[in-house]
Amino acid sequence: MEKDASGTSSPDPSSFKLLVSCPSGLSPSQVSVSFSDAYDRIPHSDVSLENTISEIWEQRSLKNNSLFNGKKFRYGGYVLDTGGGSDREPHLCLHLGLTDYRTFVGTNLSPLWERFLVPSEDDSVLCQHTSSPLGNGAVVETNDNKILVLQRSNNVGEFPGHFVFPGGHPEPQEIGITSHQYVKELTESIDIKVSQEMFDSIVREVVEEIGVPASSLSIPVFIGISRRDLNVRPAAFFFIKCNLDSKEVQQFYSSAQDGYESTQLYAVPMIEVENMTSRMPGCHRGGFALYKLMVDTRKIT
Repeated sequence: MEKDASGTSSPDPSSFKLLVSCPSGLSPSQVSVSFSDAYDRIPHSDVSLENTISEIWEQRSLKNNSLFNGKKFRYGGYVLDTGGGSDREPHLCLHLGLTDYRTFVGTNLSPLWERFLVPSEDDSVLCQHTSSPLGNGAVVETNDNKILVLQRSNNVGEFPGHFVFPGGHPEPQEIGITSHQYVKELTESIDIKVSQEMFDSIVREVVEEIGVPASSLSIPVFIGISRRDLNVRPAAFFFIKCNLDSKEVQQFYSSAQDGYESTQLYAVPMIEVENMTSRMPGCHRGGFALYKLMVDTRKIT
């Protein structure tokens, strides 16, 4: 534990909790979504605390007029069917609601973020008052068995200069979701579209941040959800194989769309990534732990 400016203890930025681990790896057909307002954030009963959300956003907006209050999928839990030792494949159903960037800044990223938490072993209860948008990340392996790690630029808001895996967020707007009311007017296939966006979005993020063509990437495999202890920040992690070698990947990186978010791309063996994790945000450090569990499972099988 570290002490913040007020002298109180705060979690180590690199500590994490694995909310769900799927070391066998789940294909898109093994992951579904239940998208509902039942998984939206519950406003806090402390009105003065609740009012700090808009106050913080107004302060941030004055300093940065390019801030955009985009919609995000809110993580509300999951149900995992392991298959029970039968011939059935394991299956995961993600519970997702809707939130936005403004509420994320005012709850999870607020200096008062711990006051929004409810003491509970149940994660969905613990975080019921936080925005908790579901981020994503990918452990990408090249065909010469190197893992791709980015160093964040010093211009980004969260964890400048730290090591991260490529990632971002699945985006409701990509599949036409602007509100729950709008969803109710659509067909019942919305859960299928949201589930597909979980996999499509991580490919987009890798293409944008690394610069490699989508055709060089395998279909992502879902390996679990990691949550950073600091700010209770959840992220879904995937494993992706790239059919390019690390030198070819470096060439593509020089023209990556989202290059301004990072300053350098490292293509390193697994043992070196281990040494970099102390300078990773907790959710990404947890992502590497999920990858190691997957590797260990494949060794056994």
